[in-house]
Amino acid sequence: MESAGEIKTLEEEEGINWRTGILYPTLLGGFMGGGIGWKVYGRELMSTYATNLAIVTGCYCGAREFVRVSRHSGPDNLVDSAIAGFGTGAILGRLQGGPIGAIRYSIGIAIVGTGVDFAAIKLRHVFKNMYESGDEKKKGGFKWPEWLPIQVLDEEALAAKHAREEALRARIRDLTKEES
Repeated sequence: MESAGEIKTLEEEEGINWRTGILYPTLLGGFMGGGIGWKVYGRELMSTYATNLAIVTGCYCGAREFVRVSRHSGPDNLVDSAIAGFGTGAILGRLQGGPIGAIRYSIGIAIVGTGVDFAAIKLRHVFKNMYESGDEKKKGGFKWPEWLPIQVLDEEALAAKHAREEALRARIRDLTKEES
């Protein structure tokens, strides 16, 4: 039973994490928009694309969390993503392009937003496994995947690498002495 002076936040009641649900995706959308604007159009439009994509991402993520709380569903429900995408697209599209823009934007944002959420759900276990393999951080560093050519060397491998490099330097010195 709650006391009269006790105030519960939505994070306590519904399990909403505003940082991971809205703030981080909005910042990521801003960075991606800036990168796209810089790569495609140069620095003149970089801030415009960053701002626009951050606004769309923030509106979409906020709507998705609002729909999730309203429907009392879990964080991985794609129906919430589709509803939020249609609603966000309709509002932003109406502001940008009138009634026709509302239809186009609602369909587009619903498809893209739901697709990104679906990919995030499918890739979550990959990133979680990479993070959990970070237990090696206690032993001295992040463990790179085996297929990646960048590897952290142990002491023996590092000593062998230094020996190969020193032998190569000696051969180069000998060749430069012979040419002189």
